[in-house]
Amino acid sequence: MNSLFEAAAALREGAVSCVELTKAALESAARVQPHLNAYLAMMDEQALAQARQLDEEGARGRWRSALHGIPVALKDVYCTKGVKTTCASLLFAGHVPEYDAAVAEKLAAAGAVCIGKTHMHELAYGVTSNNPHYGPVRNPWNVSHVPGGSSGGSGATVAARSVFMAMGSDTGGSIRIPAAFCGTVGLKPTTGRVSRYGVMPLDFTLDHMGPLTRTVRDAAAVLQVLAGYDQRDDSSSRAPVGDYTPVRVGIKGLRIGIPETFYYERLHPDVAAAMDALGKLADSLGAIRVPVKVPVIAEINATARIILLSEASAALGPYLADRTKFGADILALFDQGRLLAATDYVSAQRLRRIQQREFNRAFEHCDILLTPAAPVPAPRIGQTEVDLGGGLMEDTRLAATRFARAINLLGLPALALPCGLSTGGLPIGAQLIGRAFDEATLLWAGAALEDGMSWRDAAPPVV
Repeated sequence: MNSLFEAAAALREGAVSCVELTKAALESAARVQPHLNAYLAMMDEQALAQARQLDEEGARGRWRSALHGIPVALKDVYCTKGVKTTCASLLFAGHVPEYDAAVAEKLAAAGAVCIGKTHMHELAYGVTSNNPHYGPVRNPWNVSHVPGGSSGGSGATVAARSVFMAMGSDTGGSIRIPAAFCGTVGLKPTTGRVSRYGVMPLDFTLDHMGPLTRTVRDAAAVLQVLAGYDQRDDSSSRAPVGDYTPVRVGIKGLRIGIPETFYYERLHPDVAAAMDALGKLADSLGAIRVPVKVPVIAEINATARIILLSEASAALGPYLADRTKFGADILALFDQGRLLAATDYVSAQRLRRIQQREFNRAFEHCDILLTPAAPVPAPRIGQTEVDLGGGLMEDTRLAATRFARAINLLGLPALALPCGLSTGGLPIGAQLIGRAFDEATLLWAGAALEDGMSWRDAAPPVV
């Protein structure tokens, strides 16, 4: 079963039970854990107990949602009642919440079965998931390479076929980067679309919650469950929740904007080739590629970086006195944030509103934007610079976030989906960007493009 919907159909047909599906997921996670280090905690007993209850409900004809009986995992930033939630940090090594995050509540109510908490970059503040305390997460396509971050464990376990969905969080690309590097789908919804209640924060205004899945339609099913207003989250939006199911056939006439600057510059040759092939696929499906002007993305990235450095340092400020509990890479980032002037932060927030207005003008000429999700395939573990081709080198962190970071500042929805493999056998990801609260169009377009890709069922070596 390659998708959540295939598993759901098998459950309803009686071809498999919730318990059998959960046991298979637990066995798969245990089998690949020594190779990938994708989990920080497993929830075997709790998951099997829930699966047994869901089987009883199914036998009575009660199916809660498309996620009924589907094994999933949660990034270790989501509070889970009675289960350790550590944010992969020594600071919270013994933290056992007394309540569930809103996302965990909604998934459980929908019948999803959480089998464990996934490993990640320390405190969700990085793009590699090289964790100095709990070891690195590894990429199932090549275990010497990173899975991306900070939601590296979520990307790795979905790619390894252990679960059908794993939740991530995204502050500067932390859902879309692992999706691109691991060959999964990753959805960062619009700001306020999914509740942040019960999530250990990195940033006050840039954090977003979303799923990593095997297919675009799977991501749509998860968003259908998670979307909606939550009074416990002061950033939560009351914007109406629509139907995210991609039911329309084809994308004929869809205007796909291709940015004229920045996004197609300084690409690894394999990424450039994959994006060219994806554009031709869109043409063959009847979509219309339109060149569009976008603001200077490097300036938006700089604004986002100032806000992240400042807000992350403020959020973790009470803990920064004990420097022994932080890895060197994130400690350096916290130190940078503490050096920024308040005037820089205020100016960045003012620029943010201007940049949001300017960027939204691109959608006067197109329905969605198409860009690479990352300029390179997954780097090797410990690699501090990446080769863009021809000896052109770039800092790993800056390269990985180059196409993702601005979208958090802008608050727009973005969908990462795999669009090919590099010559080295590593996934390459594309990114679709849409208007605020128009996830439905992104998911429709993404599903149509996904259907046209012949390689989409390829599996990594570690499964």
